[in-house]
Amino acid sequence: MQRREFLNSLGFGIGASLLAPGSVIAQSADMSMEGAIVRAGDWKALRKLFPLTHDYIQLSTFLLASHPKPVADAIEKHRRAFDENPSDYWHDNYLTIDSEISKSAAQYMGGKSENIALTDSTTMGLAMVYSGLKLQAGDEILQTVHDHYSTDMSLAHRANRSGVKIQRISLYDDPAKVSIKDVVARLEQGINRDTRVFAATWVHSSTGVKLPIRAMADAIKRINKTRKSTQQILFCVDGVHGFGIENQDVSELGCDFFIAGTHKWIFGPRGTGVIWGNDKAWEQSEAVIPSFSDSYTVWMGLMQQEQVPVGEHMSPGGFHSFEHRWALPEAFKLHLQLGKKNVQNRIHQLNQQTKHGLAKMPNVTLYTPDSSELSSGLVCFDVRGVDPESVVKRMHDKGIIMSSTPYRTSYARFAPSLINNEQEIETALAEISAMS
Repeated sequence: MQRREFLNSLGFGIGASLLAPGSVIAQSADMSMEGAIVRAGDWKALRKLFPLTHDYIQLSTFLLASHPKPVADAIEKHRRAFDENPSDYWHDNYLTIDSEISKSAAQYMGGKSENIALTDSTTMGLAMVYSGLKLQAGDEILQTVHDHYSTDMSLAHRANRSGVKIQRISLYDDPAKVSIKDVVARLEQGINRDTRVFAATWVHSSTGVKLPIRAMADAIKRINKTRKSTQQILFCVDGVHGFGIENQDVSELGCDFFIAGTHKWIFGPRGTGVIWGNDKAWEQSEAVIPSFSDSYTVWMGLMQQEQVPVGEHMSPGGFHSFEHRWALPEAFKLHLQLGKKNVQNRIHQLNQQTKHGLAKMPNVTLYTPDSSELSSGLVCFDVRGVDPESVVKRMHDKGIIMSSTPYRTSYARFAPSLINNEQEIETALAEISAMS
């Protein structure tokens, strides 16, 4: 049975004047991009797409992105349609649109669209993955001491429910001196015969360190070759602070699961996120929240579960802010329009400028590695004699918005992004240099 036939079988009348399935994304694209085209690498034109105030230098937009014009226009289009006729608009699109969104995500991030689940955030994605893994009491999940609260607590909750063991390792002592060789060696030393999952974070918001995921994945692959199929280790990555920066196909990164919110570096709608998993990873997972996709037709007895794409089956159902989720393709299109390599080069350029400037200051201790191979879009540092929160406040008073790291050991933090320019970086550096 086709999806449209299924809707009609439930008594949902679909108005002939409404959009055909899937066309809602195409129409929103035509509307939002009109007058908003930017050439690849045109950062000044990109900045004009954002309603961000110019009263401040924005060096903390990684936290929660402002909506650029294409995204904002698409949100408004969907919001207006929902407000005018919510029942028809939802019923005409909800069984088809998630697959279209996943296709747009795959065009940007790589991999198969059917292997992508849609979520509301990195936190939701992490909780879904770690809650749904098929593990037994006594199995071990290995994580690092560098992970965010969301990973820590998702794993802790899973352990409390199921008797799974959690072990933590440190991959470096001094973040500024981290090395690929040392990271891989510590990972290999931390794995034991009970380890079934390794949980890591691509870019550490605590220090700015970017882990060498490919090298770590290769080490896990070597270990897996010595193990039975039931003892294989899954590699799960919180990728949010590399996603939207690094020119990377996630299906070639080496991990089994990749989880990221899309309302940070990607400039996606607030309250959106993705999970990519390879076939092996999804096979070892159970759904945690019922989906509103074809899984519903399986429940009705009209389809077989094998006919449902795994990503759609794993995407949480329920009523979301649909106007936001359905506008997500515009963010991916904008990044592809700018060019993934251009985006990576620009963000690394501004971050290198920031690190090099800070490194020259006698009143500053820099914690983020200088190498772009081991860092990305976050720069963490201390100002001698000034605590991180005071640095943030004093910079805010000077018209510069930055952040401090929300960890037990806190640092001041810059996050130069595509909406910044070289002069803004120099202005921020001058204020830090003058601080004591």
